[in-house]
Amino acid sequence: MKRKKPLSEPSGADLDTSKPTALFEPAGGRAYTVSVALPGSIIANALTPELKTLLAGQIARALAVFCVDEVVVFDDGQCKQRQNERQSQNQNDHGAFTGYSSPNHFLMHLLSYLETPPFLRKLLFPMHPDLRLAGSLPSLDMPHHLRSNEWCRYREGVTIEKSAEEREKKKKRRKDDAQSEAMSLVDVGLPSKVSVSAAITPNTRVTVKLPENSSVLNTEQGSIVASAVAPSEPREDAGYYWGYGVRAASSVSTVITESTYQGGYDLTFGTSERGSPISDLTKSAPDKNTIPEFSHMLIVFGGVAGLEVAVEADDELRKLGVNEPKDLFDYWVNLCPGQGSRTVRTEEAIWVGLTALRDVVMSKGRK
Repeated sequence: MKRKKPLSEPSGADLDTSKPTALFEPAGGRAYTVSVALPGSIIANALTPELKTLLAGQIARALAVFCVDEVVVFDDGQCKQRQNERQSQNQNDHGAFTGYSSPNHFLMHLLSYLETPPFLRKLLFPMHPDLRLAGSLPSLDMPHHLRSNEWCRYREGVTIEKSAEEREKKKKRRKDDAQSEAMSLVDVGLPSKVSVSAAITPNTRVTVKLPENSSVLNTEQGSIVASAVAPSEPREDAGYYWGYGVRAASSVSTVITESTYQGGYDLTFGTSERGSPISDLTKSAPDKNTIPEFSHMLIVFGGVAGLEVAVEADDELRKLGVNEPKDLFDYWVNLCPGQGSRTVRTEEAIWVGLTALRDVVMSKGRK
């Protein structure tokens, strides 16, 4: 009988599962984007602050896992505000919990907070009742949520006020040194702050690009000069997934018409149990696989009553005579044919939909 090896002596075949191994590895620049749109009214359907916060956290996890670049929270006309809470909102009481009075705002607030790297949250988000329970949510742990001992050429940071010592040094510089006058100090989560060659208002979130092979952990504060770049550059140039942007839309139609991407969305999916099975579009047969390549994909999910009520509540669509939501999208799909439950909740549909369309994203997105 062979003696069992002690746990402290792992063999070559043993795996260390104490740390995650599925780390994001960029594989070249990525030009395409994936956007998700959903109504904030789903927050109103959750009864307690705890459930509302948990719901926002579930959505944020799905966005992070599937590398969604943009989330749009739209008004589908289903948010029912209580009279006293509506009055409080009209008085611009920004310190009140908005999970009941303004579900759209609450969802955007939570999604923005969770996307922000943890070390920046205290600097960018003042204490607010909306965020009281956010600390109990699972971490998104996205590539730009870097630790202080992790190296990446790109980092998120926030501009900070210069210390009295820095201001004194500035006074002693030559008056004709225009470049020195335009420097800003940025906290990027490292032991040392970095400088960027631009005059940026303090408490502004910026994406910075550090010099290659910089030993920033052992460098004097402010002596490294980084570049302030567009938030899309880590994705476009290096292929990093760099979090998601959050956008508000006043209706389901403005989700599409107010796109921030040049040329708008060139591939759109509307989701409904009354749509065509998603498998009909994603079959491997060449004659069935008709989905074109895309630069900017949009997937729109409905609330408790579906996208039909969002279309009914949209004044612009009513003026145009649009009554069927399927007329708004390139594809009108059923994500879960033969569902066993009477309803598929929006937070569940997001996971199902992004899973079903994953192969489409990976194979049809223009690099």
